[in-house]
Amino acid sequence: MTKQQIIDTFDPSQPGLADATIFGLPFSADQSEIIIIPVPWEVTVSYGAGASDGPEAILDASFQVDLNHQDFPELWKLGIYYDEAPEHWKTNSITYKALAQPIIQALENGEDLNNHPRLLADLETINTVCRALHTEVKEKVLFWMNQGKKVVLVGGDHSTPLGYYESLASIHNDFGILHLDAHMDLRIAYEGFTFSHASIMYNALQIPQISKIVQVGIRDFCEQEVAVVQQSQGRVLVHTDSDLKKETFEGTTWAQQCDAIIASLPQKVCLSFDIDGMYPWYCPNTGTPVPGGFSFEQATYLFNKLAASGKEIIGFDLVEVAPGETDWDGNVGARMLFHMCGVLAKNNGLKVGEKINFQRK
Repeated sequence: MTKQQIIDTFDPSQPGLADATIFGLPFSADQSEIIIIPVPWEVTVSYGAGASDGPEAILDASFQVDLNHQDFPELWKLGIYYDEAPEHWKTNSITYKALAQPIIQALENGEDLNNHPRLLADLETINTVCRALHTEVKEKVLFWMNQGKKVVLVGGDHSTPLGYYESLASIHNDFGILHLDAHMDLRIAYEGFTFSHASIMYNALQIPQISKIVQVGIRDFCEQEVAVVQQSQGRVLVHTDSDLKKETFEGTTWAQQCDAIIASLPQKVCLSFDIDGMYPWYCPNTGTPVPGGFSFEQATYLFNKLAASGKEIIGFDLVEVAPGETDWDGNVGARMLFHMCGVLAKNNGLKVGEKINFQRK
């Protein structure tokens, strides 16, 4: 069947098709405008686990998402396809995470790794394997981009998008990252791991095409990270949760804050959304939860304003979703993913339909 024939016969009001791709959609990769790259990886996590199961949790929960989105009612017609992650990504994540734990334990016990040659060798191996993952992610992203697809990444821990940023940098000479998170992620080789989840934005700064990183919701950071910000010569702009809340308590609206955030970004923007940027009740099982944060609606409002601002959204990643005993985290992640796909599509001129407005008296 042609794509139009599928659209004409598919009933979006019915439950998602169990044998279909993400959100129960009936389209093949070729028929889809948006390709999702899942990266089930959490090798360097040192606190809560589960991020490597995030992509699968989001996929499972996506079949319960109603497709008639108020802001993007025809988004589903574009096609969103969930790519298959190579089996060795998850296998390597399990293997090398186990190899990393004795290193983390030794450091937490105050030991010097120079006194443990085997651990130093393991550390080098882990850094090599992580670098290989990023290279493979970059190649997979570019494969789809070269076919004219809009490509997004779903982690996994926050280390996973580095290869994604590198793929964007091979196409765009100048872009910024709008980074929503509880953490700055500017640590330098945290716990010796060059590609730690806590080092993703520091590593992103090593990509010269990334001219600005604007961080929103930050509420946990160390001295080293503050020094990186202060030495960045304005390349990193931080909006802490405390500062944002203080402004709202004193009369500044979220709309005004969003306008200021957007104005500080370069013309081209990639979104990086660590789910722990939101209030912890949205993501109770994420690896490093921190009190405070912003709501689901605040995030989507910011994204909608960015989409309508005249800036160009070139991609996004959604990371650190970790399932627990219920499917709540996956449910929140799936709904945020669907909204972000709509924002990306609308901003790039794809037809997503007109917002549904309800008359209220």
